[in-house]
Amino acid sequence: MQEKQVAALAALDEPTRRRLYDHVARQPDPVSRDDAAAALGLPRATVAFHLDRLADEGLLDVVFARRTGRTGPGAGRPAKLYERSACEVAVSLPERHYALAGQLLAAALEEADRSGDSPRAVLGRRAYAAGRNLAETADPAFDPWAVAMALLEGQGYEPRMEGSEVALVNCPFHALAQEHAELVCGMNIRLIDGVLDGIGSTGLTAHLRPTPNRCCVRLEARSDAGLRPPDPAG
Repeated sequence: MQEKQVAALAALDEPTRRRLYDHVARQPDPVSRDDAAAALGLPRATVAFHLDRLADEGLLDVVFARRTGRTGPGAGRPAKLYERSACEVAVSLPERHYALAGQLLAAALEEADRSGDSPRAVLGRRAYAAGRNLAETADPAFDPWAVAMALLEGQGYEPRMEGSEVALVNCPFHALAQEHAELVCGMNIRLIDGVLDGIGSTGLTAHLRPTPNRCCVRLEARSDAGLRPPDPAG
């Protein structure tokens, strides 16, 4: 997902393309190539190229409509029009996933209001379920260790071997954890528990080990697992 966001931002780095995006985004109705070319004083071929690139990156949606409103024989072919898509572009380096935290926290508060349960307990259940759901997206044919590392990498944790343990060198919820460490770290470990339990047979258990500038969770190989896996980064 982060790669797609970076590609979308790169598309907007070209000045003409950014001008076209801004123009289309400000219009109340879809814009044709001719409209954009006239408004910005650009050649139609240039406008067509850049609008299609923006559409390819998901920043604009393409719709087809007859501008005259006429239908039937002789009405002509529908024009290709562009409008701003619902795509939201936000890239953070290191990778952060504040939207996920916000969704879990909001859902937990709503459920707690309905059920009367502790919001913290509900958040833990919701985070665990989210981890299990994430594990279900993985191909069960692959090695469980590799699957776990790939899923954690995809969520921005940056897993790295340190001795016989796996350190998560990036916290996807860093800013929140700085202000609300107990709440966010509790959510974090339940999310990772859900991932590991959902995959199964990884030989790993998650433990809270708060470390400055890292995720508060560290993964240990169970003593009965008898494994010392290769470096997941290498």
